[in-house]
Amino acid sequence: MFVIFAPQNVQAMADLKLYDPFPKMQFTDEHCFLCGTTITTADRTPVFGEWMQDNYNLRDKELLLLDKSVTTFNRLTIPCCQHCHTNYILPLEKEIEAAAEAGYEGINSLDPKRLFQWIGKMYYGTLVTELIKEKDPLILPENPVSENPQMLGKFKTFYQVLQSLRVPMEFSDFLPCSLFILQVDPTEDELPFEYQDEITTMAFSIKLGPVVIVCKLLDNGIIRNVLNRLYNLTEGQKLHPIQVAEFKARVFYAAYIFNVVPDYFIRPGKADDELLTIDTLIDDITNDVFNPFEPLAYAHMLEEMLKPWSIREPEILKDPAKPLTFLTNEDGTLREITSFEK
Repeated sequence: MFVIFAPQNVQAMADLKLYDPFPKMQFTDEHCFLCGTTITTADRTPVFGEWMQDNYNLRDKELLLLDKSVTTFNRLTIPCCQHCHTNYILPLEKEIEAAAEAGYEGINSLDPKRLFQWIGKMYYGTLVTELIKEKDPLILPENPVSENPQMLGKFKTFYQVLQSLRVPMEFSDFLPCSLFILQVDPTEDELPFEYQDEITTMAFSIKLGPVVIVCKLLDNGIIRNVLNRLYNLTEGQKLHPIQVAEFKARVFYAAYIFNVVPDYFIRPGKADDELLTIDTLIDDITNDVFNPFEPLAYAHMLEEMLKPWSIREPEILKDPAKPLTFLTNEDGTLREITSFEK
């Protein structure tokens, strides 16, 4: 598998150089998060698009950061130069906004790479905010991200492919994430918007009206392949919110036990090359792709997702060999749920 970084127009080789903020930990309010250009502290872009904040009344909703400080969706912005904001961020947000207005069909018809870039921008924007906050935290996090070389290495790898936002790239036969798009039955759906992420495992979900997008970043689609049979059952079906919660638990738990990180290698090129070619490799020889499945750990994850229905671990593990499920029947077919009594 390989990734091609290809410019839309003929550019000098220097224009294709990838920005890398990690060696100098260049996470400040004075450097654009996407290209590294020196900027003023007034040059910012929202982590969550303004259209989304307006549509779902999010501007003043609170978000808790790792240092226990509180911000709001409106205040959660990241340093971004005017060029990147105008040419890369705004067109992406407009594309997603238009798709979201068309509901499930609109989101489902998007180029998966654009969804990856959009999710990646929000995830990385949150990460950059955490890294900046760690320099002057309200309360020092128990496990600071900036002091974890393994995590920083993973984020650096992710940042390479996120730059498809700025440097045109073509992923030839894979996507650097697993994407799932679910449709929610409106009968007992009470949440117009919901957002969850897990920085360390790079799992993410967001609900836009009747559509839920679940993603595991930086796995080259492996979790999508593992859950493909279950996901195929859900396609074209409207799921009860409790089924969506279970599906998210499965993806988030798979991300939790995922045990490898792709490597990306730039192929040697010529001075007049108009593109960069990146090969990718996942080491599944010296490392198991997944750590062993642990029913108790999965039950904790599922319990967290099922909090609105007050379903607890003992019920989930009534049969440890077959944890509670709302998604499938005994014969493996999709379970139909129109109403669930809390």
